[in-house]
Amino acid sequence: MGILTTEIKEFVKKQKLGFVATVCPDGTPNLSPKGTTTVWDDEHLVFADIHSPGTINNLLNNPSVEINIVDIFTRKGYRFKGNGKVISKGSLFEEAVSFYKDAGAKYTIKNIVLIKIEQILPLASPVYDTDISEDKIIERWSDYWNSIYLRK
Repeated sequence: MGILTTEIKEFVKKQKLGFVATVCPDGTPNLSPKGTTTVWDDEHLVFADIHSPGTINNLLNNPSVEINIVDIFTRKGYRFKGNGKVISKGSLFEEAVSFYKDAGAKYTIKNIVLIKIEQILPLASPVYDTDISEDKIIERWSDYWNSIYLRK
């Protein structure tokens, strides 16, 4: 069995949105949301490069990457640390593009980024240090987002 457990894989597949941190050539951080983040296998996460020239250039210069995936309602998630490989052609590229197209992707995929996960750390809001239940936290954030997005 790989580093990605069944529980973690299901969490990633459910959430889809990953915030990908890379290192710019000048050493500063670059953070970019990737709505195509998913599990590739027991050792790797993957995302499609639709329009991410900064992220791709950074990974070509320095493969170090961290991806944060968080459930915005439970305020829990994971930090995935590893190394990203930019793939632009070949059988793995074609397989990944087919995977996204079969899932309904209609955009052009320029590259695939395959991330070998080296470390996984849990993320949880400090609110869990209080006596508030997860159900109450979900209710609080559901009410908040509903107040913004539900049209009456």
